[in-house]
Amino acid sequence: MRPTLQIAPCSIAAPKWVRRTLRQRGFTMIEVMIVIAIILILVGIGVGMYQRSIQGARESVLKEDLQTMRQAIDNYTLDKQQAPQSIQDLVDGHYLRAVPVDPVCRLDWTLHFSDQVISPDQSGSGIDDVHSSCDGTGVSDPSPYNTW
Repeated sequence: MRPTLQIAPCSIAAPKWVRRTLRQRGFTMIEVMIVIAIILILVGIGVGMYQRSIQGARESVLKEDLQTMRQAIDNYTLDKQQAPQSIQDLVDGHYLRAVPVDPVCRLDWTLHFSDQVISPDQSGSGIDDVHSSCDGTGVSDPSPYNTW
């Protein structure tokens, strides 16, 4: 018969700090509260940045819409030798596909009527400029919307 090798259990005890950490399986209440506070602060910062980026995008669309409508007014006036009497005239004359909606405040456009002529052949007066009806100021451009 062969002799069997028997291993005696280790009699060296683990240090006190190892035994303590092995017993701790969860977080204390203060640790959880600190983590939640940090998460709330980060979410608050993220929401603010998101809202500013959305407003900046709306302002960019507003500037583009104003530029497009002003260009359509000039083209209409030069082609027809008469300024449009409404924005709908630009749509009816196929200078715009549709009347754009003010992306910032969803109000109607402020139209500027003038007797100023663009070309010597122009026979009638009408719209020569368009502005936003919003009273607020821009985020990217601190001037009032209705002056753009």
